[in-house]
Amino acid sequence: MTGRLTWLESDRMFPSRFIRPTRRFMQLEAASGLVLLGATAIALTWANLPFGASYTQFWEAHIIVDLGPIDFDESLRHVVNDALMTLFFFVVGLEIKRETRLGDLKDAQAAAGPAIAAVGGMVVPALIYLSFNPSGDAARGWGIPMATDIAFALGVVALLGDRIPQRARLFLLALAIVDDIGAIAVIAIFYTDDLSATWLAIGIGLFAVIYLAKHSGVRAMPFYWVAGTAVWFAAFESGVHATLAGVALGFLTPTKPFFGAGEYDQRARAIVDKYGLTDDTTIDREHIDHEVLALSNVVRESVSPLTRLEEGLHPWTSFLIVPLFALANAGVRFAGIQLGEALTDPVTLGVAAGLVVGKLIGISAALYLANRFGIARLPIGTNWRQIRGLSTLGGIGFTVALFITGLAFNDPALVDLAKIGVFLGSAVAGTVGYLILRRSPNHGRPAPGSD
Repeated sequence: MTGRLTWLESDRMFPSRFIRPTRRFMQLEAASGLVLLGATAIALTWANLPFGASYTQFWEAHIIVDLGPIDFDESLRHVVNDALMTLFFFVVGLEIKRETRLGDLKDAQAAAGPAIAAVGGMVVPALIYLSFNPSGDAARGWGIPMATDIAFALGVVALLGDRIPQRARLFLLALAIVDDIGAIAVIAIFYTDDLSATWLAIGIGLFAVIYLAKHSGVRAMPFYWVAGTAVWFAAFESGVHATLAGVALGFLTPTKPFFGAGEYDQRARAIVDKYGLTDDTTIDREHIDHEVLALSNVVRESVSPLTRLEEGLHPWTSFLIVPLFALANAGVRFAGIQLGEALTDPVTLGVAAGLVVGKLIGISAALYLANRFGIARLPIGTNWRQIRGLSTLGGIGFTVALFITGLAFNDPALVDLAKIGVFLGSAVAGTVGYLILRRSPNHGRPAPGSD
């Protein structure tokens, strides 16, 4: 007997033509990168239309909340950058914790290659940028070309299909995760405003409350959302960049479920045995509802909070928050810019060269030296051409690079120059990286020293 189809599974127009195709698109590895690219194109187009001044006016409009001790007065752009992007960095924190506890970064030997490569891919771009901008306000932008955009980089790799070994994909993912750790550290240490000791102490105290609640077995998610929001506000008021609160809370999220595999099986069977599953229509509906709710609670608590939160929030951050961030920050108005001068400006060149040349040299050279001295080995089945291609893709530094741009500069002219450098460098890195990987053999011989 065929089961009854749900509304989502039915052939009705809305689910069949809109909902299900959208879900399939969102499951594609390159999908979030395409949405991000579309948001960037919209921002650039909007900013350069005849009514382009409305772009800045819209995102600079202020949101004001005055509730006693809570005094919030920030532009719409800052709400996106300081509030919504906290969820993005929260998911980044979850991904980092998953990789360090459960993924490729759990094993020290497996993590050595991506970690060392990532360090090289952060240091060399920063040095290249400083070689163009050794002093003055422009020197503050050295952190911009350090970041790798995971969505774009993995999206480009996805376009190549099975030409790229799975281990090479995991290497790029692990490298980008370590890269994120470095970017977070740079933001925390070098791009933090004057600190308020009082608010910082309040934030640490609230964080301690969440820590104690977690270890006391408190499972109610509303409590953590309210407490997490309070931690974010304290961080915002303290001068520490508020998005770092998201990362810290991500690190705090448990990786183990409340019920282990054995207890899940035992509790689920006990519920089924107690109530029984039957199509008997004489059974009271309330009886069935109670059974299903009891089972759903066991199922929910048998999945780790980290997994539940990551899978629940990842689509929102990838397909809404990050594109919204690009829409709010990628709009460069070229009317007041001499493009020829901008492309030869040290800030633009420093960012672009750091992303393209710095990432290629930094990542591949660091991995080569680590391999040469026996500290790390190449991913299984990966050759040096593929490593060079992956290293170049590391220069797609879009999201976090734009984010650091907003922290590094107060001068709108420097911000625009850095953004042009990010666009240029990311485009060149993505194109060149794709071509290098496209020309690599499908099943090329592993490089000497690979696993």
